[in-house]
Amino acid sequence: MSLDRRRVVVTGIGAVTPLGNDAPTTWDRMVAGVSGAGPITRFDASDHTVRIAAELKGFDPEEHFPRRELRRLDPFSQYFLVAVREALADAGLSFGEDSEEAYRAGVVAGVGFGGMQSFIEEIDVLHSRGPDRVSPVGVPKIIPNIAAGLASIEHHLMGPVTCVVTACAASANAIGDAAELIRRGAADVMLAGGSEAGITDYAMAAFAKARALSTRNDDPARASRPFDAERDGFLMGEGAGVLVLEERERALARGAEVYGEILGYGSSADAYHITLPRPGGTGPARAMQAALADAGLEAEAIDYVNAHGTSTPANDVTETSAIKIALGEDVARRVAISSTKSMTGHMLGAAGAVEAIACLMAIRFGVAPPTINYETPDPECDLDYVPNEAREIDIRYAMSNNFGFGGHNAVLVLGRA
Repeated sequence: MSLDRRRVVVTGIGAVTPLGNDAPTTWDRMVAGVSGAGPITRFDASDHTVRIAAELKGFDPEEHFPRRELRRLDPFSQYFLVAVREALADAGLSFGEDSEEAYRAGVVAGVGFGGMQSFIEEIDVLHSRGPDRVSPVGVPKIIPNIAAGLASIEHHLMGPVTCVVTACAASANAIGDAAELIRRGAADVMLAGGSEAGITDYAMAAFAKARALSTRNDDPARASRPFDAERDGFLMGEGAGVLVLEERERALARGAEVYGEILGYGSSADAYHITLPRPGGTGPARAMQAALADAGLEAEAIDYVNAHGTSTPANDVTETSAIKIALGEDVARRVAISSTKSMTGHMLGAAGAVEAIACLMAIRFGVAPPTINYETPDPECDLDYVPNEAREIDIRYAMSNNFGFGGHNAVLVLGRA
């Protein structure tokens, strides 16, 4: 790590996931190997090929927002704002309007779809009731950047506020980009994370048609099985994850509790196919190597990898190869690797943030969460995926991998405080 750049630490976390409506509950259930899967209740899925997903449980928007405000908020914005509130409270931070600190604080949100549910609803109104009946706030509900904008308005964050839309790599990119803003002195505090509310009639149908989803409708808890030989696709998830990133000296000066440090960030493109990874794993491997170089670490330093691990036939083989290329065969065979998507499902634009939180908690508590439903080894996926039960390990450095449609690869390296 270069000595002339500012260091970035994490001082707050917030999460709304299929495992729990806050970060501590999510982590506890993750370590316990709990599946967030079940039959779809969000809409009538009886005529769908895939009728299972990892939905939020017991999330009541009216506990967080007035009814009048809810009419202006798509679920993806609701999830993001709730996670932001938890993360800021956890960090012990608030910003006065027009204060000097507010000018040095911002937001980067990673989003895949944006307000898909609201978009579908507005199109239905347009077609059934005519153009005069569409909502005047329809566009602000739909656009992907609105979650970051809403967070900045609610918390008086007047520094850099942006949005990253790189599919399933989005919130990992958001964290990396936000860390760079602090490193180069453009901000002192950044909220970074992602949100997704993709369990909709259309998205489920489209992903199923693309044969990306598991069809284990009769056994949802065992549907997501990353790296297992019998995997047949991913499980759709939803929710949000947010990290408070802070310049290290500022955090220490105010006595903040520090979860860990953002040490490295790497990105690359496969430049190969709109949905499939480039065979052989060279694209993700370059992002992993770039993140290690950015952190100033050798591959041997990595103790744990939170894999992208989608439970699709193509991804898991490709990622296994990428890990071997980036870390070398010897390190790849000794490092603990797990896919928490086996429990949360694939949270798309929110995945990277929730999985970065998992890495920070793994470092903090010395526990690698499991890859559940790992039952039948795949000869092409032959590494240590922490099968079925969490494992106590001394974790000093962790790597988080996220890859998205379009060939986007984003990797973070996180370290002990």
